[in-house]
Amino acid sequence: MKHATEQIRDKEAIDLLVEDRYRIARHALLWLGLLAIVFFSNWLKEYSGQTKYLRLLCVHLLFIVMFYINMYVLVPRLFFRGRYILYFLFLFILVVVGLGLMSGILKIYLDPKGLADVRQNGIDDTGFYEGIIIVIPIIFMTTAFQLFKRWKIDSQRIAELRNLTLSMELMELRNQINPHFLFNMLNGIKALIRSNPEKATQVIMKLSEFLRYQLYENNEEKTPLRSEMDFLSNFMDLEMLRRDHLTVDIQSKTAGKILSTVFIPPNLFTTFLENAVKHSADVGESPAYIFITLEVKDRRLEFVCRNSKNPQYVALETESSGLGLPNIKRRLKLLYKDDFILDISSQENEFTVNLNIPI
Repeated sequence: MKHATEQIRDKEAIDLLVEDRYRIARHALLWLGLLAIVFFSNWLKEYSGQTKYLRLLCVHLLFIVMFYINMYVLVPRLFFRGRYILYFLFLFILVVVGLGLMSGILKIYLDPKGLADVRQNGIDDTGFYEGIIIVIPIIFMTTAFQLFKRWKIDSQRIAELRNLTLSMELMELRNQINPHFLFNMLNGIKALIRSNPEKATQVIMKLSEFLRYQLYENNEEKTPLRSEMDFLSNFMDLEMLRRDHLTVDIQSKTAGKILSTVFIPPNLFTTFLENAVKHSADVGESPAYIFITLEVKDRRLEFVCRNSKNPQYVALETESSGLGLPNIKRRLKLLYKDDFILDISSQENEFTVNLNIPI
């Protein structure tokens, strides 16, 4: 909680420095800070009344002009374009001319008592060198601020582009998963039409309901776990209509209320079911089964899928390198980075997938 509070404070501080909505506040703080520095400087100690405030106004305005020339002319047109020698040359000229002009105005027009310490070169040494001590650090501070602001804006732009790229990649992966399933299902219906047209009709009607979910209820970034379980159940219903000797069991010990409040990315388990259906179809005379369990515990979701497998079945090279499993692994990596566990094991008679993800 403390760490989260510190992060919020850091973000607010950074926003104050870079966000456009705080621009007026930033400039007001700069003006007030400069005003305070000038007010307590040596330029005003020996003066009072109208002269004191005229000197204050003169020095303050000249400083403001110098800082804005640096921030909005020299830094963007020279420093940001890599012209560092020209930047420091023009910055030197700006400081010398600005402070020289300021010293001259103060000495000639705003020094009625003749208090300025005029040397042989005609420059008010006290004002000039004190101006350097004040101006140089603040100018470099404004340059550093502009650098930080640009870095922050560039970082945000890069993050937005990265997020956009990841979103597009996730969409592409989802679009690859759905046609992959549809291709398998249509092949099954094609074979069923020849052997059992009536059952093929039932499968097509069930498939239409299934696709309705895919098209209209599956476009959100996340979907309730309860809906995803219903989706898996419909998936298995399609398989059981298409195949006579298949046992399917989908269960969860987690309360239904919890299942409705937990949200996960849609189609997260479809690829595993596709592989389970494919492998369980090759068990020969042995009973084919697919057992699925989903449990929510300690803010994590565990998905386990076990299916029968023919001991003599050997995956073809084209199957082992298909899009399904590489896609889901890539999708999990994009969604959860390293905060997930995917364990896929193949035994003599059974194939098991165990997936553990945060919720």
